[in-house]
Amino acid sequence: MIKNSTINWRRETALDVYNLVLGAILLVVPWMFSLAGEAARADAWASGAIVVALSAAAILAFAEWEEWISMLVGLWVAASPWLLGFAHAKGMSINVGIGLLIAFMSGLELWLIHYDPAPPARRDGSSGPGVS
Repeated sequence: MIKNSTINWRRETALDVYNLVLGAILLVVPWMFSLAGEAARADAWASGAIVVALSAAAILAFAEWEEWISMLVGLWVAASPWLLGFAHAKGMSINVGIGLLIAFMSGLELWLIHYDPAPPARRDGSSGPGVS
Protein backbone atom coordinates (compact mmCIF):
# COMPACT_ATOMS: atom_id res chain seq x y z
CA MET A 1 0.00 0.00 0.00
CA ILE A 2 1.47 3.31 -1.08
CA LYS A 3 0.68 6.34 1.02
CA ASN A 4 0.24 9.73 -0.60
CA SER A 5 3.08 11.61 1.05
CA THR A 6 3.21 15.32 0.50
CA ILE A 7 5.79 17.85 1.52
CA ASN A 8 4.53 20.84 3.44
CA TRP A 9 5.67 23.54 1.02
CA ARG A 10 6.36 26.88 2.62
CA ARG A 11 6.65 30.09 0.65
CA GLU A 12 10.37 30.19 1.55
CA THR A 13 11.01 26.72 0.07
CA ALA A 14 12.03 28.28 -3.25
CA LEU A 15 15.06 29.81 -1.51
CA ASP A 16 16.09 26.35 -0.31
CA VAL A 17 15.79 25.06 -3.87
CA TYR A 18 18.04 27.92 -5.08
CA ASN A 19 20.60 27.04 -2.41
CA LEU A 20 20.40 23.38 -3.46
CA VAL A 21 21.21 24.39 -7.04
CA LEU A 22 24.06 26.66 -5.90
CA GLY A 23 25.48 23.82 -3.79
CA ALA A 24 25.28 21.46 -6.77
CA ILE A 25 27.08 24.04 -8.93
CA LEU A 26 29.74 24.33 -6.24
CA LEU A 27 30.19 20.54 -6.38
CA VAL A 28 30.97 20.59 -10.10
CA VAL A 29 32.99 23.85 -10.17
CA PRO A 30 36.36 22.05 -9.90
CA TRP A 31 35.63 20.24 -13.18
CA MET A 32 33.83 23.09 -14.93
CA PHE A 33 36.67 25.55 -14.38
CA SER A 34 39.61 23.13 -14.05
CA LEU A 35 40.65 24.35 -10.64
CA ALA A 36 44.31 23.49 -10.16
CA GLY A 37 44.74 24.15 -6.45
CA GLU A 38 44.04 21.27 -4.11
CA ALA A 39 42.66 23.64 -1.47
CA ALA A 40 40.20 25.21 -3.92
CA ARG A 41 38.96 21.81 -5.13
CA ALA A 42 38.58 20.33 -1.65
CA ASP A 43 36.83 23.45 -0.39
CA ALA A 44 34.38 23.47 -3.30
CA TRP A 45 33.54 19.79 -2.90
CA ALA A 46 33.14 19.85 0.87
CA SER A 47 31.22 23.13 0.98
CA GLY A 48 29.00 22.11 -1.94
CA ALA A 49 28.15 18.80 -0.30
CA ILE A 50 27.26 20.54 2.97
CA VAL A 51 25.04 23.10 1.22
CA VAL A 52 23.28 20.39 -0.83
CA ALA A 53 22.65 18.29 2.29
CA LEU A 54 21.38 21.26 4.32
CA SER A 55 19.15 22.50 1.52
CA ALA A 56 17.65 19.06 0.91
CA ALA A 57 17.01 18.69 4.64
CA ALA A 58 15.37 22.14 4.76
CA ILE A 59 13.12 21.24 1.83
CA LEU A 60 12.03 17.96 3.41
CA ALA A 61 11.80 19.01 7.08
CA PHE A 62 12.50 22.67 7.81
CA ALA A 63 14.44 23.68 10.90
CA GLU A 64 15.78 27.18 11.46
CA TRP A 65 19.26 25.96 12.43
CA GLU A 66 19.71 24.63 8.88
CA GLU A 67 19.49 28.17 7.53
CA TRP A 68 21.98 29.50 10.08
CA ILE A 69 24.49 26.78 9.19
CA SER A 70 23.89 27.35 5.48
CA MET A 71 24.53 31.07 5.89
CA LEU A 72 27.77 30.36 7.77
CA VAL A 73 28.89 27.93 5.05
CA GLY A 74 28.11 30.58 2.42
CA LEU A 75 30.22 33.13 4.28
CA TRP A 76 32.99 30.51 4.62
CA VAL A 77 32.90 29.85 0.86
CA ALA A 78 33.15 33.59 0.19
CA ALA A 79 36.10 34.05 2.59
CA SER A 80 37.92 30.78 1.87
CA PRO A 81 40.06 32.06 -1.03
CA TRP A 82 41.91 34.32 1.42
CA LEU A 83 41.86 31.87 4.31
CA LEU A 84 43.08 28.90 2.26
CA GLY A 85 45.50 30.79 0.03
CA PHE A 86 43.93 30.78 -3.44
CA ALA A 87 42.99 34.46 -3.55
CA HIS A 88 44.73 35.05 -6.88
CA ALA A 89 43.41 31.97 -8.68
CA LYS A 90 40.36 31.77 -10.94
CA GLY A 91 38.52 29.91 -8.17
CA MET A 92 38.42 33.07 -6.08
CA SER A 93 35.72 34.92 -8.01
CA ILE A 94 33.63 31.75 -8.30
CA ASN A 95 33.83 31.07 -4.56
CA VAL A 96 33.09 34.66 -3.61
CA GLY A 97 30.08 34.90 -5.94
CA ILE A 98 28.50 31.57 -5.02
CA GLY A 99 29.28 32.00 -1.32
CA LEU A 100 27.65 35.43 -1.17
CA LEU A 101 24.59 34.13 -3.03
CA ILE A 102 24.23 31.22 -0.59
CA ALA A 103 24.61 33.54 2.41
CA PHE A 104 22.12 36.01 0.90
CA MET A 105 19.49 33.31 0.21
CA SER A 106 19.84 31.89 3.72
CA GLY A 107 19.73 35.34 5.32
CA LEU A 108 16.69 36.28 3.25
CA GLU A 109 14.90 33.13 4.36
CA LEU A 110 15.70 33.85 8.00
CA TRP A 111 14.41 37.38 7.56
CA LEU A 112 11.21 36.15 5.89
CA ILE A 113 10.41 33.67 8.65
CA HIS A 114 11.05 36.20 11.43
CA TYR A 115 10.17 39.66 10.15
CA ASP A 116 7.88 39.31 7.17
CA PRO A 117 4.80 37.33 8.14
CA ALA A 118 2.56 36.04 5.38
CA PRO A 119 -0.23 38.48 4.61
CA PRO A 120 -3.41 37.58 6.46
CA ALA A 121 -6.33 36.26 4.43
CA ARG A 122 -8.94 38.87 3.61
CA ARG A 123 -12.31 38.72 5.27
CA ASP A 124 -14.11 38.15 1.97
CA GLY A 125 -12.07 34.97 1.41
CA SER A 126 -9.90 36.26 -1.44
CA SER A 127 -6.16 36.28 -1.03
CA GLY A 128 -5.14 39.16 -3.31
CA PRO A 129 -5.49 42.91 -3.07
CA GLY A 130 -8.87 44.24 -4.04
CA VAL A 131 -9.28 46.46 -7.07
CA SER A 132 -12.12 48.95 -6.99
